[in-house]
Amino acid sequence: MSIRHAILALLTEAPKYGLQLRQEFEARTGEVWPLNVGQVYTTLQRLEREGHVESDDAGREGTQKRYRLTADGEREVHSWLRTPPDAGPPPRDELVMKVQVAMRLPQVDVTEILQAHRRRIIEEMQRYTHLKADAVPEDIGLGLVVDAELFRLEAVVRWLDSTDARLASHATLPADATTAAPTDSSPAR
Repeated sequence: MSIRHAILALLTEAPKYGLQLRQEFEARTGEVWPLNVGQVYTTLQRLEREGHVESDDAGREGTQKRYRLTADGEREVHSWLRTPPDAGPPPRDELVMKVQVAMRLPQVDVTEILQAHRRRIIEEMQRYTHLKADAVPEDIGLGLVVDAELFRLEAVVRWLDSTDARLASHATLPADATTAAPTDSSPAR
């Protein structure tokens, strides 16, 4: 998540102090993404240098600065909200890498590794399900965050299941067949 853009979005409502921005950020993200107040002030300083925000107490020592959005900052936040995230290459996933490595190690039961990870992911899903059940229905922000995490974790479980099935279907093939590079079956020219 872009902290800088979230701060800009919070400032569209009204001028705010750094600590207030931190508290509102955490409240709006369902308190699942704690934010260090130092991150807030560092981000605000950068946004001020870029001309996206300005403080009304600039230049006075010992006072808490209140920040407000500039017209340039407002354009930036509206552009961010309307721009889909980059659909570049898939992120590096430690679990995928772990399974890839484990498949090539002698005497490693990959199925057992998959099952251990599946158990852990399901425990996390149960934790989020309880969090969702305990939340007040009016806390839409928390509901959105919990739903997103449950869907993400469900996708991981589905990948683990798919991987388990794929490995089981190749269990009868020679070891070289599971790692062989695909052959070029295009016609000769």
